[in-house]
Amino acid sequence: MSEIKNIIPKNSKFLYGTGESAWFFFETGSKINIFYISRYSTSGVLECKNTFALQNKGFNILEDYDVTYVSHCAKCTVIQGNRKYVFVKVR
Repeated sequence: MSEIKNIIPKNSKFLYGTGESAWFFFETGSKINIFYISRYSTSGVLECKNTFALQNKGFNILEDYDVTYVSHCAKCTVIQGNRKYVFVKVR
């Protein structure tokens, strides 16, 4: 397990799934409301890394948040505080 933790970036968020669980890592992009999101399998394999656009305003990557459903390589949903934020793949 410690080998997996070395592969998955620090501050990644774990989403427990009924079919498949995954780790999600968020990075700020080059423009406002653009983020790079990577998804890792539970064994530490990078499944995808894509550019996403935040569909609503107010998300702060520096504050605590949780990844929730629906989240995959083309769309990610996050809950921060009492708000839900949706990220959609742009390329």
